[in-house]
Amino acid sequence: MTQVIVLNGGSSSGKSGIARCLQAVLPRPWLVLAVDGLVDAMPATRRGIEFAADGGVVVGAEFRELEGAWMVGVAAMARAGARVIVDDVFLGGAASQERWRGPLDGLDVLWVGVRCDPAVVEGREIARGDRVRGMAVSQAELVHRDVRYDVEVDTTHTEALACARTIAEHVGS
Repeated sequence: MTQVIVLNGGSSSGKSGIARCLQAVLPRPWLVLAVDGLVDAMPATRRGIEFAADGGVVVGAEFRELEGAWMVGVAAMARAGARVIVDDVFLGGAASQERWRGPLDGLDVLWVGVRCDPAVVEGREIARGDRVRGMAVSQAELVHRDVRYDVEVDTTHTEALACARTIAEHVGS
């Protein structure tokens, strides 16, 4: 039985929309925990994460320490019986996935790649207006580097609901 669904994709790739649709199509309740929520929960002056003017993201030791604790907490919720959808951005590609593997060890995890054409994510980023311009394009391929998935979806031409249905077909009951 799948306990955790990890959605990985760059900024503006459609992960949050897919997560909401998964909550609607999956038969039992699932919690969505997003890395954006982790960033927002951190003190603004001590996040350990910097957003460069060109869209690059620099992650420091303070962020990694809190991120590690968050990952352990997410895994503990799943072990306690909550079904969890993680909305994350693997800035380190496969190394980011490895950071998750430790806390999630022993849980049934569905790894999902959320892809989108860089030109499309750029347009979404501009429309959102809440991201540093260039972030989405810089992350579009970087976050997938050497990451292994159970299923991949592409939101370039496919709506979030259809992607969620594809993912739901892979969720063990």
